[in-house]
Amino acid sequence: MGELKDLIAELPKAELHLHLEGSLEPEMMFELAKRNGVTLKYGSVEEIRAAYDFSNLQDFLDLYYQGMGVLLKEQDFYDLTSAYLSKATADNVRHVEVFFDPQAHMERGVSFETVLIGITRALEDGHIRHGITNKLIMCFLRHLSEEEAFALLEVATPHLAKIDGVGLDSSELGHPPSKFERVFKEAKALGLKLVAHAGEEGPPEYVWEALNLLKIDRIDHGNAAARDDELIDHLIETGMTLTMCPLSNQRLCVTPDLTENPLAHLLRSGVRVTVNSDDPSYFGGYVNDNYTAIADALDLSMPEIVMLARNSFIGSFLSDVDKEAALDQIDAVFEQHRH
Repeated sequence: MGELKDLIAELPKAELHLHLEGSLEPEMMFELAKRNGVTLKYGSVEEIRAAYDFSNLQDFLDLYYQGMGVLLKEQDFYDLTSAYLSKATADNVRHVEVFFDPQAHMERGVSFETVLIGITRALEDGHIRHGITNKLIMCFLRHLSEEEAFALLEVATPHLAKIDGVGLDSSELGHPPSKFERVFKEAKALGLKLVAHAGEEGPPEYVWEALNLLKIDRIDHGNAAARDDELIDHLIETGMTLTMCPLSNQRLCVTPDLTENPLAHLLRSGVRVTVNSDDPSYFGGYVNDNYTAIADALDLSMPEIVMLARNSFIGSFLSDVDKEAALDQIDAVFEQHRH
């Protein structure tokens, strides 16, 4: 495992599935609560960590929405994003495509501009400081209505120069992609990239809906695809990318044991899968932790690890020129490890 671990550490990587609010570490939660005069129901960092014991997606979401209550000012969103970028840089992540959930902040009285400016200022500084490039994806909360998603899109429209795409997250079961068909069509007309969580806890049908009705450019999670051979063939034929999150799946009991994770089956079938951290503070690991854990659990080979890193750039929204440059760097690192 030592050599694989070294390879993982040295490979340039892109992260395509990361919720900024899910990178809120307990230490920062406490610090921001104090700074903003917010009372937490936890008495210590240790108590918060102890609460990170979930049996399903909803258990996690309840804590996730509660935790983000400390995020109130532009500087809070800046600090949150900056802290994540530092962690990503330490893992040799060179490009990030991050999610944010404006509706969860706006319903607490925080303005869209406050959230967006804090995040984008940090992304710009992260590019200067660490050389890490970025794309920003605004998510619609699927437990809310499509009308509310349209309202968010209207608020965001004057700011689209800073937003690269839209996504769909939150409680999956009972909220199929078809619920958001019209708003995704509108987002596409505005020139935005489209992604959606599908097939995490939901069935393969949700993945089909995301593809056929929402016309998405990339699938977030997509685990359920492994249960549908026709869907696997379709994903391979269309070159669709899946942004899989192994430690998240384990912590949310989607696949309670990493050895049962469908990532290797999909990868070896020819599906373009990637490895990401999802909500790293809550799920116990950033990108390299996810690579290492899944490589160990599924006995991935060195070329398979390299393929995952390559897929992360191929499946990104970077320009072809930038993708090629990153792939050349990956190949150079792999070459060193082969000799």
